[in-house]
Amino acid sequence: MQLGRMNHVGVAVPDIEEAIAFYRNVMGADDVTEPFDLPEQGVRVCFVNTPNGGTQVELLSPLSDQSPVAGFLARNPAGGQHHICFEVPDIAAARSEFEAMGKRILGPTRIGAHGTPIFFVHPKDMQGQLTEIMETPKGEH
Repeated sequence: MQLGRMNHVGVAVPDIEEAIAFYRNVMGADDVTEPFDLPEQGVRVCFVNTPNGGTQVELLSPLSDQSPVAGFLARNPAGGQHHICFEVPDIAAARSEFEAMGKRILGPTRIGAHGTPIFFVHPKDMQGQLTEIMETPKGEH
């Protein structure tokens, strides 16, 4: 498998509105998407777009105490980097390759916040970093 473009860095936050204000007021972000709920993943999400169509910062806050992000925030109350996401052209082929290497996939392939298929690879198999693999959005190949 060949490393694709880094799409985003996921950041868990206890309060998404406060995090948006931080990125606007401290970091000077002027392109932040409206937050939306992803109930199937237990999170509220928005994206901070970096200039020139670059990598995004995905802000994640839990929708309930059962959210995986709630568990992360229990261990890291101030929030912090949750995962890193790389693009691949074919999600099924990438999943097969990771499985063939003995990497642990966390859950089924599902539709992520960008509307494309994703899966996560266990941090213990990825140099300590929870890694999201995302199929490249159509039209961006």
